[in-house]
Amino acid sequence: MTVLEVEDIKKIYRPRFGGNQVQALSKVTFSVEEGEYVSIMGESGSGKTTLLNIMAALDRPTQGEVYLDGRPLSAIKEKDISKFRRENLGFVFQDFSLLDTFNLKDNILLPLVLKGVPYREMSQKLMPIAEELGIAGLLEKYPYEVSGGQKQRAAAARALITEPRLLLADEPTGALDSKSTDEMLGIFSRINQKGQTIVMVTHSVKAASRAGRVLFIKDGEVFHQVYRGELSDEQFYQKISATLTMLATGGERR
Repeated sequence: MTVLEVEDIKKIYRPRFGGNQVQALSKVTFSVEEGEYVSIMGESGSGKTTLLNIMAALDRPTQGEVYLDGRPLSAIKEKDISKFRRENLGFVFQDFSLLDTFNLKDNILLPLVLKGVPYREMSQKLMPIAEELGIAGLLEKYPYEVSGGQKQRAAAARALITEPRLLLADEPTGALDSKSTDEMLGIFSRINQKGQTIVMVTHSVKAASRAGRVLFIKDGEVFHQVYRGELSDEQFYQKISATLTMLATGGERR
């Protein structure tokens, strides 16, 4: 079953006070099936974060359409967008986006509070996720009292507690050390194996090599893609690295 469809997306930024317009995306088309784990890679300025923001309904395309479970995002009224995101999407950001005035427990539960979920139901959802992500003993601590890896685990728990149709991650390991990166990527792999659909934007070949498919964005277009198939993480890492080299040296579209 197709969860996400991106059709012919174009995004042009027009300066408010004159100047040259910037085309960030041009004719981007792809789809993501239920249970897939897809990474999106590209150089800085290639348009990958713009694409993620459009998929997240945080930005609107100049042309084209994004569908989630067949529903066009353009049909969602502006006043309903926040509710739509809470009910369908989970987000993990590089900077964690946790509230320092809330402890980890309250940060994780915030999406459910905004949805009006009863406290008893929230408590029942919290502990299984906290235990799976290894932060059950940290729930009363505040973000400034825990490590970057622990913050990112809390951010992942917050994203997953709503049982989203699609988990979107923007450089989720970008602010982590090597050990925390390995732990976070292990968590993403486990939740994907349980059926969670994931789309991740990353500069990291290591992070991308844990996905099942990698899309390469160049000059605002999907220029190429590679599939894991039966490859190991190390073999897929090498395949991704070779593709990035090909793109950097002007290789042909495939």
